[in-house]
Amino acid sequence: MSDGRSWDGHWKVRLYERVRERGYESLTAFAEARPTASLGALAEALGENDINAVQVFSGLVAEAERSHRLTRLVRGQLVRELSAHLPNGWPAVLDDANRFDVAHALARWSTYTPETHEKRVEQVGDALLASPPPPGWRPLGPDDELLLALLPDEEA
Repeated sequence: MSDGRSWDGHWKVRLYERVRERGYESLTAFAEARPTASLGALAEALGENDINAVQVFSGLVAEAERSHRLTRLVRGQLVRELSAHLPNGWPAVLDDANRFDVAHALARWSTYTPETHEKRVEQVGDALLASPPPPGWRPLGPDDELLLALLPDEEA
């Protein structure tokens, strides 16, 4: 993906052609079938070297805005970041050995957060650090009970 070909031509058309070729009606459906896969892994699955993570996220945001499911997308992105950075789940103790991994996951999550949700994401991150989830907690999708409690849907 570093060769820059991902931005050549009509990348949005290419992105959705790839989604349909894989049997999905939407990018959201494709991504939700892989709820713990990183954006990079999703991009690779759609087209190594000519689809990138930013394009996948851009498409996911556009679909979530149209369907009024942006908060669900934000929760789903936290699942992806936690899976990447805390593959064994939430640490039992937040010490020097794992503090960076937690901070990295939360920082990456906030990087991939639409502006409309930045404040809520900051509040959820603070809540997770102030009152950590059970050791080993590893949400497997955006409808995880704890995630729903921390970041309930607000869209109408």
